[in-house]
Amino acid sequence: MTRTYDSRTGVEALILDYNGVAGLQPPTAMWTRLADLAEWPDRHLPSFQDAFWAPRNAYDAGQLSDLAYWAKVLGHHPGPRWLRTLRDADTAMWTHTDPCVLDILYRARAARLPMVLLSNAPAHLSNVLDATDWRRELMDDALYSARLGLCKPDPAAYEHALAATGADDPGRVLFVDDREDNCRAAAELGLRTLHYTGQPAELAAQLLPVIAERIDS
Repeated sequence: MTRTYDSRTGVEALILDYNGVAGLQPPTAMWTRLADLAEWPDRHLPSFQDAFWAPRNAYDAGQLSDLAYWAKVLGHHPGPRWLRTLRDADTAMWTHTDPCVLDILYRARAARLPMVLLSNAPAHLSNVLDATDWRRELMDDALYSARLGLCKPDPAAYEHALAATGADDPGRVLFVDDREDNCRAAAELGLRTLHYTGQPAELAAQLLPVIAERIDS
């Protein structure tokens, strides 16, 4: 569900999820390639995805190393070279961005709107995202679950992000995420929320009036 607000009440900062908002979901071909690299029996993609996601929250939270995570997925420990191949292919699945979303964010940056990235992401992916041009140019800060030691929707994750924005009033901070449970948790802390469903126009409808206000002020 998308929640909308009268921009006249003021938005002073943005907290943005990565995957499913700025980052595009990986296509089936990339999932199939990863399953092949994992030598998954019979190339059965649904069972591979089940195995992939089962320990993912602990991996994202930094509770599992790359080796420990992939050992849980595969059911055995991969060798060093195989582990690097799996980790790099996994990371590559999550590094494609939506140019329409980034265009809106660059307009927000030009209007000096403070922006903080808040993402559930393992350590290696966090490092790769931090090295991208868009991350360095757009975000005042980036908070990743592996570094925080906790994942959304843990309330502490939002509290860290809110502090990073520098805003005193959570009611003047817009939180954008593609998962409704994450938005619900943010709303319980008083943040404004946009449950993003993959349509850049949704984000534009929320941010462009804010951008215009900041440019006019």
